[in-house]
Amino acid sequence: MPSRILNTDEMRLAAQRVLPRGMFEFIDRGTEGELALPAARAALDAVKFSPNVLVDVSRRDQSVELFGSRLPLPIIAAPTGLAGLMWYRGEIELARAAARAGIPFCVSTQSITSIGDIAAGAGGNLWFQLYILNDRAITETFVDAARAAGSDTLILTVDTSVSPKREYNTHNGFGIPMAANWRAALDFAMHPRWCLNVMGRYLAGLGMPSYAHYPDAFRRKITRAPLGDALRLADDVTWTEIAALRRRWPGRFIIKGILRCDDAQRALDCGADGIVVSNHGGRNLDSAIAPARALPEIAERLGDRLVILADGSVRRGSDVVKLLALGARAVLVGRSLLYGVAMGGCDGAGRVIEILRDEVDRTMAFMGCSSLAALDGDALARES
Repeated sequence: MPSRILNTDEMRLAAQRVLPRGMFEFIDRGTEGELALPAARAALDAVKFSPNVLVDVSRRDQSVELFGSRLPLPIIAAPTGLAGLMWYRGEIELARAAARAGIPFCVSTQSITSIGDIAAGAGGNLWFQLYILNDRAITETFVDAARAAGSDTLILTVDTSVSPKREYNTHNGFGIPMAANWRAALDFAMHPRWCLNVMGRYLAGLGMPSYAHYPDAFRRKITRAPLGDALRLADDVTWTEIAALRRRWPGRFIIKGILRCDDAQRALDCGADGIVVSNHGGRNLDSAIAPARALPEIAERLGDRLVILADGSVRRGSDVVKLLALGARAVLVGRSLLYGVAMGGCDGAGRVIEILRDEVDRTMAFMGCSSLAALDGDALARES
């Protein structure tokens, strides 16, 4: 049961037991030699606190101001394309958990539940994550769907111009599209809970899932390859096009996948309200710099002009506090929430949020920090 799980590592191990191996590794692993994953973790582990003692911390406040409003905790549910396969209607379950916690949930372009259905089924503060596809007209339908659902925040992911090389998917007989083969069939058969409670419920009701945001003419089941080149990731996008998209989108505009100061400056120049310092969870460019290493310089140069968010290898509430001290305004969490959804839908994701909230609170107390608003680099030990 999710309530018995005490940390996100335990949640991960529990999810590993119930999910088919191919599906678990799809969300859990990286790309190529998988160097970026341990490097991101090592970068966070290398950050050390310099706590104050004998400070009155009896009233601790972990709320943060973001775009003129306050979040009760400094966490955002990151966009994750396969949440709907972790649990039946998993995107709605995750959105409910986020809404209960009062934090934003970012809906993925590649979710199998539309943002309109998520809004109807869960409510809450829904952001929308966008990939630009070869067919720009289809990309515009994604933006229109987000506006129609009432989303006021668009996150454009800019670090994925081609599909990454994830060899373990081939070895596991798993991929998107999900092709029928003996490896995948055996894998699914060895995980009857998932087969019955997730895929079985889809097949008995809604049918084989598809990417819900794609137009009807292009929407195909996840077992079938996309039609032609129209739905391929665009590899010819430039800052000029991003500036045009900024002008078209009336709400808040965030660019995700920034690791350099000059790109952060370009994001500001094209009208972005914020950026996410991210290397896509180590899932795209192997050996990309860890977000925790890129963040301080970007925050120092542009933190007073851009809302800077960050993600990457967050396992503990102390990791969240480290990224805030390094310059982030709030932190996106992805994999850990997927583990939670796989274990218990809304309750499982809610348990992950509860764990992180508690750990942030404890870290603040030990740090002699009563408010995250006052947290800065002085909370960290200086390198000799």
